[in-house]
Amino acid sequence: MSHSLTAFLLLVVTVALVPGLDFALIVRATLLGGRRRGWWTAAGIGIASAVQGLAVALGLGAAIVRIHPLFVAIRWAGVAYLAWLGFAALRTALRGSYDDAALPPAAASAWTGLRQGILCNLTNPKILVFFLALLPQFVGPEDSLLTWVAHAWLLPLVGTAWLFAVAAFLEVLRGVLLCRAVRRTADAVTGIVLLGFGARLATES
Repeated sequence: MSHSLTAFLLLVVTVALVPGLDFALIVRATLLGGRRRGWWTAAGIGIASAVQGLAVALGLGAAIVRIHPLFVAIRWAGVAYLAWLGFAALRTALRGSYDDAALPPAAASAWTGLRQGILCNLTNPKILVFFLALLPQFVGPEDSLLTWVAHAWLLPLVGTAWLFAVAAFLEVLRGVLLCRAVRRTADAVTGIVLLGFGARLATES
């Protein structure tokens, strides 16, 4: 068993940089509400990931995975939520009507982003399984709870910082991205990606 923090950090950075569900959420959130909503969505993702990492560090994650009905309930809640977000994005793409003047106030947009980020991660049991597979390779049973939590929270910390950077970069390009054709394409692609993640979550054992 390796206890190298450097090796763990390199692995965490690699995992954080790989585009996935979180990346798709940030793209859509930033296009809908700008950098502010993108950052709040990233914060929600980070909070949910930190909660799941803490659950694994405390031993609760393994218990959740072992309680099959609970694990299945969380998984199907995640499938339903991803399907709802995916169809919403596709519906927007098909409609193709964007009225920026009708956007919700900044506070409401921020809350929507935070809520979506939290719900998407908390209802994804694959994150729990990932933490359960990853942490024991770098942290042993003889290590303190503080060591377990520090390792568990490194991934949310790095991942959230990366998503903040992505949202900031998209804000720079937002003038181009707000073109109607580009927005419809982005919504269509995002919707398909979200539905794809939902389908994979539903079919994986």
